[in-house]
Amino acid sequence: MVTQEAPESARCLCPSPASPNVKDALRRKHKRKSRQHQRFMARKALLQEQGLLSTPPDPGSSPLPMPLEEPPGTKAASSERQHPRTESGGVPSSRKPTPRESAGPLPSKCVAIDCEMVGTGPRGRVSELARCSVVSYHGDVLYDKYVRPEMPVVDYRTRWSGITRQHMRTAIPFQVAQKEILKLLKGKVVVGHALHNDFQALKYVHPRSLTRDTTYVPNLLSQPSLHTRTRVSLKDLALQLLHKKIQVGQHGHSSVEDAMTAMELYQLVEVQWEQQEASRLRNHSEDREPDSSTDTEQYMEDQYWPDDLAQATSGGMEEAQDKRE
Repeated sequence: MVTQEAPESARCLCPSPASPNVKDALRRKHKRKSRQHQRFMARKALLQEQGLLSTPPDPGSSPLPMPLEEPPGTKAASSERQHPRTESGGVPSSRKPTPRESAGPLPSKCVAIDCEMVGTGPRGRVSELARCSVVSYHGDVLYDKYVRPEMPVVDYRTRWSGITRQHMRTAIPFQVAQKEILKLLKGKVVVGHALHNDFQALKYVHPRSLTRDTTYVPNLLSQPSLHTRTRVSLKDLALQLLHKKIQVGQHGHSSVEDAMTAMELYQLVEVQWEQQEASRLRNHSEDREPDSSTDTEQYMEDQYWPDDLAQATSGGMEEAQDKRE
């Protein structure tokens, strides 16, 4: 008995299950890549508009053309994107690294803070914490609470702080707020404007290497127009660099808005700032004095001791040895 084979047309009607899966995988990879570059492209356009980032040259003028495409998902391709090669003439590629390609902190290790203070003490001249807001690298609100000062409030400074007597009804004690806030700041890069005021209100000292005060932004941008005053306000920086208006109206400042604005200013110069900070830390470690314990052990040798003291010491050791014998 001869087994009949299925017609060839019937065998071809079965679709290959691998084909749609491959297409879906490629589509998902493309979407992920687009999301990753969306934020970078927006920030790059803003930097080019401000004149802080040069426009990439025409591909035809480059002696070594860039590859048209890279194998997705490979480690070599990722390394190439993070460390652009220099041309044979020693001129580096004009593309600046994105903030995440720099040696800066990860988004999860970077927060921005802003505090609002009220007046206590004689004539309300003592500033105490009344509200604190902390936002993430992406602008999400991590903390925003009203705080009851340790001393009675004399001046609410509503015109600037936005704090009123009603806010104190739901405020939490300062000691509780301080513990919660410092837990968020510990081990993080803290961004803010005139941070010494915020840290003073919190009765806290943050490591200098983890502090990014946006009053320093004009120095990084090297824009003479922003040096008309010794300290440029956050409101002016936001208007001139971010083209946004903050602190408007008669209801006072919003600590959430100010913290978000400070983070946006930091992101504008994040690459230059982190490179400068890394260079400063390297130079500091190189200039650091040698370990003092090595010098102490060295000078304990007999050649550095006075003759009379060395003889007295050796004589005492001999007498002690004789007694033991």
